[in-house]
Amino acid sequence: MHTAAIKRKNIDLPVDTLQKLSLMAVASGKSLKAYIETVLIAKASSISVTVSSNPSPSNDEWFDNADNMESVERGIAQMEAGKGKAYSMDEIKTILGV
Repeated sequence: MHTAAIKRKNIDLPVDTLQKLSLMAVASGKSLKAYIETVLIAKASSISVTVSSNPSPSNDEWFDNADNMESVERGIAQMEAGKGKAYSMDEIKTILGV
């Protein structure tokens, strides 16, 4: 196993699962530990993980537009600098006359 960093982790598996994995390990000429490590490393290597920068919990496509995100980031920066104002829903309705 050629990895830069290794972390130990205990795992709990059902007895029947360990028995099956033990048989598979013997068939492949490996110890149970080595076999499980090989299977997990192969599985993890085949998975592609991407983290979306979209802040929307519903993954709204509006936030995927770079111009929209620049506007959001400018607004956040203005609020953090004390140059913005937060409005309540009632204030917004009054301003809009609804």
